[in-house]
Amino acid sequence: MEMRDIDFLIIGATKSATTWLQQSLQQDPDIFMPDPEVHYFSRYYDRGDEWYLSNFAGQEHRRLRGEKSNSYMDVPEAAARIKEKLPHALLIAQLRNPVDRAYSDYCMLYRRAEVGRDIAQYLDPRKGAGGRFLNGGLYFQQLQAYLDRFPADRLLVLLYEDLKADARTHLGRVRSFLKLEDNLPPQPLAKKVKDKSEPVVNPALRRVLRPLKPVVAPFRQNAGFRKLRSLIAGELRYAPLSRDLRERMADYYAPETEKLGALVGRDLTGWLRNQGLEK
Repeated sequence: MEMRDIDFLIIGATKSATTWLQQSLQQDPDIFMPDPEVHYFSRYYDRGDEWYLSNFAGQEHRRLRGEKSNSYMDVPEAAARIKEKLPHALLIAQLRNPVDRAYSDYCMLYRRAEVGRDIAQYLDPRKGAGGRFLNGGLYFQQLQAYLDRFPADRLLVLLYEDLKADARTHLGRVRSFLKLEDNLPPQPLAKKVKDKSEPVVNPALRRVLRPLKPVVAPFRQNAGFRKLRSLIAGELRYAPLSRDLRERMADYYAPETEKLGALVGRDLTGWLRNQGLEK
């Protein structure tokens, strides 16, 4: 296996149903994608090409090989590294309303007990600009780094809203981009990936129990462990995103969204209207 044998990358964005896209593609036996996000060109570049290719070992017989690492969108060094190592790769970016995306990302880290309940600390542009949550929605800047290095026809930009409207057509567009020109693509996943309403251990309790995580890890699939977890898990109540905070976030993203709309030839002003949020 050589670097030239890697055909495509799903580069992001985080909390934009890229796992759904990955798992839908994995239903095709002609396609191989490693399950965990590799993050080679963003976080683990020092591990070298041999380590990267080990994630694809034994998959030479597949028609296409690719991977998904959402950090490739928001780590500045990733685009140049991908251009150097995979100059002929096809790139897929799936984007979501940046306000909803930031809120969903916050909720994910809240479930993991990695952030507190003061939502404005993370999502208010007056306080959180430059941080993970708001930076993750600066799509035009992120895509421009790739368009500066790759021909436009090697980058497919998708919208989460199109997936929600017609998942089968959405997946068919991806398969066409990957030159899988069949008339009957595999049925996309019907179940939502990473459902936020599923019961979880309360974040405060998770912080208390965190030192025990390495100790209990070998027992996570044990029936007794799952039963115990079910007794202490429940559906979380997330800090709501107020109208005022949403409007401040919409103002923050307005210039970026206008430039992105021109880039992809779509009217994206609906992203910035006060709509219902989906975590």
